[in-house]
Amino acid sequence: MDQAQPHTAATLTGDLRALGVVPGDVLLVHSSVKSLGFVAGGVQAVVEALLSAVGPGGTLVVPTHTSENTDPAGWQNPPVPERWWPVIRSEAPGFDPARSPSRWVGVLPEAVRTWPGALRSDHPQVSCAALGAHAREVTAGHDLTESHGERSPIGAVYRLGGKILLLGCAHDSNTSLHLAERRQVAPPMGETGAAISNADGTSRWVTWTDLVTGEDDFDQVGAAFEETGAVTVGQVGSAAARLMDQRPLVDFAVDWMARNRHSVDVDVAGA
Repeated sequence: MDQAQPHTAATLTGDLRALGVVPGDVLLVHSSVKSLGFVAGGVQAVVEALLSAVGPGGTLVVPTHTSENTDPAGWQNPPVPERWWPVIRSEAPGFDPARSPSRWVGVLPEAVRTWPGALRSDHPQVSCAALGAHAREVTAGHDLTESHGERSPIGAVYRLGGKILLLGCAHDSNTSLHLAERRQVAPPMGETGAAISNADGTSRWVTWTDLVTGEDDFDQVGAAFEETGAVTVGQVGSAAARLMDQRPLVDFAVDWMARNRHSVDVDVAGA
């Protein structure tokens, strides 16, 4: 290990402030905690650093997606036999904001989701959790058919003038670019499904039409946006970090996708 000293909540807070995070920020964080190096206190210290950086008037937002709560007909990693599909649809526990763990978004979202006072949106596939002054505004009213649209936490962060922090990860993890996809003139739409909870604790399978997302060109969009000078690149702990205002990114991406996606081979996949 080539660290001279362990990183701490205090040193990480200093790094975040040096990067440009200020008290009062609404900060949407995508993260790879292991990229930070050794942190005294682990992920708990990372959450404390982020909360300290945004201050009591700020808001910390993280994706708490539940990617396993999707239609098994579309599963590829791995696929399951077709004869299993009806059982999965009928027997999968319905999404519960308090109980359903997040998947494939890292350890930081789980730490935030279970943090005292955290609120979580109720979308069964792409929920977000938030802590702080605007947590309720960010997480309330996450429309089933607007996974990443205007009536989603991503749309709320846009309205609140929030920032995006990519902490040890790249633009292919930048969920806000899905809002730009949704704002296209004729975005690709498709049927998806998930198990949701009823008021009495039972579950049911529901289907709806929503955006068919595609991330294959997100790194290209991000690189083009960085060329405008609108992204601050620095280091937090041992991790490369990128900080940007969300509104300019989304507005830029809407135009970029409209001009370029017809010539880009984008591999779209369900939510």
